Amino acid sequence: MTDKIAVMLCGQGSRDAAATEEFNLLASELRHRLTDYDIESGFLEAAAPRVREGLDTLAERNAERIVCIPGVLFPSQQITKDLIAEVDKFSRAHAGLEVTLGRELSMDPRVLAVARDRIEQVELEARNHCTREETLLMVVGPGSDDSKVNSDVAKVSRLLWEGMGFGWAEV
Repeated sequence: MTDKIAVMLCGQGSRDAAATEEFNLLASELRHRLTDYDIESGFLEAAAPRVREGLDTLAERNAERIVCIPGVLFPSQQITKDLIAEVDKFSRAHAGLEVTLGRELSMDPRVLAVARDRIEQVELEARNHCTREETLLMVVGPGSDDSKVNSDVAKVSRLLWEGMGFGWAEV
């Protein structure tokens, strides 16, 4: 048995190969940086490997505890339900294994700091230099039919808009 905590990074999945590759690169980077953890990744839909495959791999490597982390900022209610169902199904099949589901990244201040850094990087690279007061901040998120996702994206937009001094913002 291993005394390592296993981490399952769970993505939604995308038909865009570049998005899938980026997610898998993140998991690979986490493996190299967080050597005290046994880390796998998988997707709920549209891409491989699937979440269940990653969970099975961790179980085969004798994990005693698996922490599943939703690798999305603002999961829709459907994604949340699907992930809960997948983790629950796996847990029932592996009764002796402790499996927990963490929360999404969401409104963590560190996520906002990364967004701020990225905005500042884009500003430096922009050909058309104008002041922030003259600039529209447009924030695009998933789940147009999901009120919680819409609310979370609007909150992020508002925090970045007011915190960085943009002229106005749209979601």
